[in-house]
Amino acid sequence: MNAHNRTDSNLIQWQSTDRAPELAPGGLHLWRIRTDSGGDCVTTGLDILGVHQRSRAHGMHHAGYRERYIRAQSGLRRILGLYLGMAPRAIVFAHGPAGKPMLEHNPAGLDFNLTTTADLALVAISAAEEVGIDCEWLRPRRDLDAIARRMFSSEQAQRLLDTPAEERLECFYRAWTALEADAKADGRGLFRPRAPGALPPQVMHCVPAPGHIAAVARAALPPAGRWVTLELEPTRGGGDGVSSE
Repeated sequence: MNAHNRTDSNLIQWQSTDRAPELAPGGLHLWRIRTDSGGDCVTTGLDILGVHQRSRAHGMHHAGYRERYIRAQSGLRRILGLYLGMAPRAIVFAHGPAGKPMLEHNPAGLDFNLTTTADLALVAISAAEEVGIDCEWLRPRRDLDAIARRMFSSEQAQRLLDTPAEERLECFYRAWTALEADAKADGRGLFRPRAPGALPPQVMHCVPAPGHIAAVARAALPPAGRWVTLELEPTRGGGDGVSSE
């Protein structure tokens, strides 16, 4: 379903599905994955992860973190499998110089990016164009100004300082998600400079769930009203947890 025309303050309307629509050239698909107890059965999810992912999951001793990780990663595999016509477990990932995941075998020319925060994960899917996405839960922080001075441009940091106190938290997270999405789009990471002569991507914000803000970055983005916004239907199985052993 195409997202309706909306401003940044409007919530995205998600269509629940377990199928991937056609990805038109220049199009953008956003998927939401529930990582709370209403998401995928973690036993089923664990079974479709790669060897490294399963090992990482078993090494997580905090049950909540472990289950959210499994649901996010298995959901990503399920989504990519829909576009590639592959079993989720058969998908093989490669990694860029700064660790950005990519498809090792990618005849469809897909680019994707995953972000996780609190009880949700988002996946951006693009055709033959690098894309980055970041989402944050708007939790209060006491160190906004210090982070801004360290990570933002001097103009952005000053803009945050000049923002009224009641608006400062959202202003910070809009700038932070834009920074992260930009760095994830080309895979250079937060602390590597942009390649000489490379132009910054276009960045747009949306609200994927109450109390959250997300940013998407790509060389050029379609208008928000043409984004396709989908929520992955959860799998169900015989258990809702997984042992860490």
